[in-house]
Amino acid sequence: MSLKYQIDEQVPGEVAVEESTPVQGLRSPIPVYTSILIAGVIAVFVTQMATGMDASIRSAGFDKQAFIVNHEYWRILTGAATHASLLHVGMNCYAFYSFGKIFEMLTNRAHLAIAFLLSALGGGVLSLVFAPGVPSVGASGGIVGLIGYLVIYAFRRRQFISPEFRKNLLINIGFILVFGLALYNVIDNFGHVGGLLTGVIYGLIQIPSDPHVDPREANSVTEIAGIAALGLYLATCAFSILLILRII
Repeated sequence: MSLKYQIDEQVPGEVAVEESTPVQGLRSPIPVYTSILIAGVIAVFVTQMATGMDASIRSAGFDKQAFIVNHEYWRILTGAATHASLLHVGMNCYAFYSFGKIFEMLTNRAHLAIAFLLSALGGGVLSLVFAPGVPSVGASGGIVGLIGYLVIYAFRRRQFISPEFRKNLLINIGFILVFGLALYNVIDNFGHVGGLLTGVIYGLIQIPSDPHVDPREANSVTEIAGIAALGLYLATCAFSILLILRII
């Protein structure tokens, strides 16, 4: 590893990079893939506000009965692009940017797109299995998956990640689970748990056990897969907008 990671004491929970060798490997401070994905979420939400939240959720939300009975399988993805309120999308975008920025600094951004998409799907599958009668919306399953990935990263790279950062991640997970239990009637806990487990599994598979292998390096296959995952979610956002506007 060419970098040493530690917690910035001025900003709790934020990862700072301490230079130990030349900085050619540093990523841009702008989380590119995170920003693009958030832009897609915001575009969908603006369309929802313009057409009415209830109608938009009926058109593009993850309606499990429509998924099962009408074979509208695309809803498992469009549900992860739609939101229920301004507070909902605001909290999700804030969390997405906060953890996405850390994610893209610590590892290759291709993995962010892959982990987010897979975790959104994983959260949708678990929600479908355990709450088939309850519609759900929101990108939180994919976002929680990023946290799950970062937990595995923080423990596999404990030589470079401070104990405070690992503790902060675990506290965030605990807060999400407790908050979800307290508001179980409005929060899809199965979506959160499914996303978290998917992110953890992806981290276990992808993050090398050798602590000296730089996780920011990725082969061409991974880069292409990341672009494909990014493109698929953006296509989902565009498709959601067309559904909400009743163009298709």
